[in-house]
Amino acid sequence: MGKNKKAKIEEPVESDHSSSEEDESMEVVNEEFNAMFEGRNLEEFDYHGIKQLLLQAFAKAPIDLSQITDMLINQQGIGSVLKQAPEDEDEEEDPDDANDVYGLTTVLNLSSHRETPCVVQIIDYLKKKAKTHASEATFNTFNNVLNKNEKLGLLINIRFVNIPSTIAAPMLSSLQDEINRRKKKDPTYNFQKFILICKIYKDKKGESSFVNEEEMLFSANAECNFEFQVAKDNSGDEENISSFQKVLLISADKLSDIITQITTFVQT
Repeated sequence: MGKNKKAKIEEPVESDHSSSEEDESMEVVNEEFNAMFEGRNLEEFDYHGIKQLLLQAFAKAPIDLSQITDMLINQQGIGSVLKQAPEDEDEEEDPDDANDVYGLTTVLNLSSHRETPCVVQIIDYLKKKAKTHASEATFNTFNNVLNKNEKLGLLINIRFVNIPSTIAAPMLSSLQDEINRRKKKDPTYNFQKFILICKIYKDKKGESSFVNEEEMLFSANAECNFEFQVAKDNSGDEENISSFQKVLLISADKLSDIITQITTFVQT
C-alpha cells in the first residue's frame, strides 16, 4: 500500500438503482455486492466529495461548507476519506473519480480557528440550537464549553447509509493515532472535549435509531446531549420517518474507551 492508504476492509454494500425522471420505465433493482474500501488522506481532489458529505451534518445550516472543506484538507494528516479500493494494488487513483468519497472521519480543530468565519458560524449555530432545543442545564454546559478557551474538536463521522458500521473502528482508530501524533507537535490538538453531530431517525412511535450504529456508543458515553428535527420524509407507504440531529458533548479522555467499545460492537 502507498503511504496515502490506510485501513482497508471488504464490506457488503446494497446498491439501490431507482428509476429516474428521464427514464421512468427503468425498473428498481436492489442488489448486494462486496466492495473493498480503504481510508485515504484528504486531498484537494476530494474537495467536492467531502463537501457533499458535510451537507449531512449541517443540513440547511447557515455555515460555509466550502471553507470547512478547505480547512479539513489543509490540516494534512488528520482524518480519512473512505474510498473504494482499486482492484489492482499498484493502480494509481484517477482524479476523475475524486467525487467517489464514500465516507469521512476526521476532526475540525475549533479552538485554534475561533476567529475563522465558518468556525464562528458553527459555534453560533450550536449555541442557537442548544438554546432552543436543550434543557436549561444542557444549554448551560454547551454554552460554557463553546465560550471557554478549552481545546475543542468537532468530530466528523459521516458515510453513505448503505456502508456498514464495521468500517468505523479502523477509521476512528486511525484518527485517534493521528491526533496523538499531532498533539506532540501542536498542543492545540490535545483536545479536552469533542462535539459530535449524529443523524438519527424516529418513527411514528418516537423510537429512534442511529444512522451510524456505532454512534449510539458515543451517545451512551456523552456528558450531555440534545436533539432537534431537521427534516421529514416518507419511507414507504406504512410509516413516517423523521430525521433528527443529535448533538453530543464528549470528554476527550473517553475517546479511546469508546473506540474499544465500537471495535467490540462491530465484531459481534
